Amino acid sequence: VQLQASGGGLVQPGGSLRLSCAASGFTLDYYAIGWFRQAPGKEREGVSFIKISDGNTYYADSVKGRFTISVERGDKDTVYLQMNSLKPEDTALYYCATTYWFGVFGPPPRTVSEYNYWGQGTLVTVSS
Repeated sequence: VQLQASGGGLVQPGGSLRLSCAASGFTLDYYAIGWFRQAPGKEREGVSFIKISDGNTYYADSVKGRFTISVERGDKDTVYLQMNSLKPEDTALYYCATTYWFGVFGPPPRTVSEYNYWGQGTLVTVSS
């Protein structure tokens, strides 16, 4: 299982970024993907999640209405996190993670401990 996150950068408040998580080495249909973030001095927190088998998504209250998670299938499977109306408090190292979640009824998992595989982080800085 391999996850490669990219797309971070410096953006002004109110701006947008799209993060990418390239997934390989496993059958994406059987897994859930989560985006997490960790700001300096804070614990890692969940941002957005998707259960690939049925497209069930979940967003943290802090990003609801601003962030959108999506999946692109093809030669390479990629999970995106579109981030709009960015705020300084969105500044953090963003990680994508995955865990086997096939046949589980209900929403995707939302806690750090439920995810087994992690990609490296990509830094998002929101500042003027």
